[in-house]
Amino acid sequence: MSTFLETDRLILRAFTAADTDHLLALDNDPEVMRFINGGRPTSREAIETRTLPRLLHDYPCWQTRGYWAAQEKTTGTFLGWFEFRPLQEHSPAVVELGYRLNQAAWGRGYATEGSRALIRKGFTDQKVERVTANTMAVNTRSRRVMEKSGLSLVRTFTEDWPEAIEGSEHGEVEYELTRAEWEKPR
Repeated sequence: MSTFLETDRLILRAFTAADTDHLLALDNDPEVMRFINGGRPTSREAIETRTLPRLLHDYPCWQTRGYWAAQEKTTGTFLGWFEFRPLQEHSPAVVELGYRLNQAAWGRGYATEGSRALIRKGFTDQKVERVTANTMAVNTRSRRVMEKSGLSLVRTFTEDWPEAIEGSEHGEVEYELTRAEWEKPR
């Protein structure tokens, strides 16, 4: 297991092909996927041919990955994943923050804890200048995590959805945190 980052309660580690069943369970929970694809199921083939290759991708600017499996530190239980990836392959300046955790992990502070740790690592070790995150405007839980992690609302916007899902008519929101904002004394 290649550990990328540890917090008080989490281990963020590199994904492996052995995580297929964990990802399949996560992406087949309709509540977890509600704001992603409307809760539709994901096939094993999609996990193996689309999801895993994306999660296993190394970014040249970091020579490491941008997606991390999240485990509960004391039990080793798979909780989901965090995304902290450069928007451009060869530049660490702007990264996207994201997370997808199983329902058992909701409401326990794991998303905020992992997000804050990744942000700190990005600004202190990885030459990140700006962290951005997006979600559906109606996804209040995810928006709250972004806010508790230090990000601020930048804009609300609409996109053309290939298949509209419930709530998409309210648009998307973008949040951000810059290095300068993060470094300001609180």
